[in-house]
Amino acid sequence: MKTTNPATNDTIVQEGRTTAIVSYITLVGLIVAYVMNKDKKNTFAQFHIRQNIGLFILSFVGGLLQIIPAIGVIIAYVIFTVFFIFWVIGLLGAWNGRTTAVPVVGEKIQEWFKNF
Repeated sequence: MKTTNPATNDTIVQEGRTTAIVSYITLVGLIVAYVMNKDKKNTFAQFHIRQNIGLFILSFVGGLLQIIPAIGVIIAYVIFTVFFIFWVIGLLGAWNGRTTAVPVVGEKIQEWFKNF
């Protein structure tokens, strides 16, 4: 896991911590966090909002694999399990004030959603 640190100031982390945590609580929480941070542009919160947007979209795409007969359900189950672990890693990072990208896809997610 590579650690990026756009939030070098403790004040930025403390101000964005609640928004970052809220972003991990269901899709509604993600939308609320995005709206809460739209004007503030807190870099710590933005990092975690991007992480969760990426995890949500990749999980949705993984869910589409269920339409493949027999093996699709198994593949989707594995993907959901992996992304749940990534979600927990992201949530704990937000809780602990860290900007650690989730394994494997975290850096790409930051790149793909840099405008959020």
